[in-house]
Amino acid sequence: MHAPKVLEIKKIIKESDTVKTFIFDWDMDSQEDKVLPGQFMMLWNFQDEKPMSISLIDPINGEIGISIKAVGEFTTSVHALKEGDKLGLRGPYGRGFELKGSKILVVGGGIGMAPVSAFVDYATWLGVAVDVVSASLTETELLFVDRMKNSGAQVFTCTDDGTCGFQGFATDRVATLLENNSYDMVVSCGPELMMKGIYDMVEDHHIPAQFSLERYMKCAMGLCGQCCVDDTGWRVCVEGPVFWSHELKMIGEFAQYRRDASGTRLSF
Repeated sequence: MHAPKVLEIKKIIKESDTVKTFIFDWDMDSQEDKVLPGQFMMLWNFQDEKPMSISLIDPINGEIGISIKAVGEFTTSVHALKEGDKLGLRGPYGRGFELKGSKILVVGGGIGMAPVSAFVDYATWLGVAVDVVSASLTETELLFVDRMKNSGAQVFTCTDDGTCGFQGFATDRVATLLENNSYDMVVSCGPELMMKGIYDMVEDHHIPAQFSLERYMKCAMGLCGQCCVDDTGWRVCVEGPVFWSHELKMIGEFAQYRRDASGTRLSF
């Protein structure tokens, strides 16, 4: 588990101008390699290693997908690879989403759709009713909409510029859905300020919720302490990245700040 598996890129799917999904064969029968929605992998390009969410878990074909947004040197170098090239995968790591209830609201923003899309596949496969709010800046950056619709989920798109679906913030669309529907649970991943808005609403409606946090990670095994959060000291790579709302309440830095590689606070 802690040594990278060097795997051939089986398929590359261009999801948008900035996001690609890399498909790999994966041994679904191995207990050590068991993958859960919400977990992540450490991706190694033979020079550096970064945490990436698992966006696709396909036990039928024995495949997993890692969706990557090109935002810097590391991710741009990965985007330049072709099918048949190789990457190292170490993991899976972290605590994934739990499935509770028969009707669930899923909210994803931008590349935050990656881990929640895997959860949508899993929940709908088990016959759970799922509503999804998929948010992005513009229509061309919406992720996995057709895939989630094909799984049986009801998808509500939301764009800042109004090019697809509701024009406005995801929180505005969620507010309307919470007023007109009853949900057993909410699942969310995306910009932290967006998740803070979702958190406040589910607290008001007394709905249990799970949120996937992103923090700077180095080891992914809980050893280095790089991703510990104030005020609990929880390691996002081990105790997270998925936290229940009652746990999130104890994390003092949530939606306030995060830390860079040197440990310096960076405000949201």
